Amino acid sequence: MNKIIILTLFLIMGFMSCKNSEKQINNIEIAKDFYTVLNNYNYSTIPLLIKDSIRTKEGSYKKTFSQNDFIELLKWDSVFKPQYTILKIEEENGVVKARISKKDKRILFLHEAPIVTNEVITFTEGKIKSVEITDYAVFNDTVFSKNRNKLLSWIDENHPELNGFIHDQTKTGGLKYLKALDFYEKEN
Repeated sequence: MNKIIILTLFLIMGFMSCKNSEKQINNIEIAKDFYTVLNNYNYSTIPLLIKDSIRTKEGSYKKTFSQNDFIELLKWDSVFKPQYTILKIEEENGVVKARISKKDKRILFLHEAPIVTNEVITFTEGKIKSVEITDYAVFNDTVFSKNRNKLLSWIDENHPELNGFIHDQTKTGGLKYLKALDFYEKEN
């Protein structure tokens, strides 16, 4: 009788460890799928990856987006043709920690190199609940600010019809931003 109980306990523990391992793989796979969607601009799959809403955090700035609002933000981002590269990814206590490199036309103009962030992704019911940039591993604020100010001043003097593009995170705003970058690069 004792042997049966002990054997049953071992089987239950084995089953539980397999279940936890499966959960770990799923969260990492969901996170990888998320960055693949960002690279491929395949927004129709966003509802499969995130809850009804997604919370983002960067420093003290926090924002919760509905699925539709988040897709609109991604449309803005896609205008610049971003490339997200997962440099490191691991799961710890149900949370995925990732080091992400991002480059695109906007970032390469402003920062002159890819930006690398450490991010924490949380999940609920098998979907992404939040993405938090915990810190910037590679970010030169001096270069970024100098280039942004140079661009804004030049646009203000030469193409004032594009003013306001810097704060408009819609696809239309992204297209104006891209136009400002193209004008600046052609004329400087």
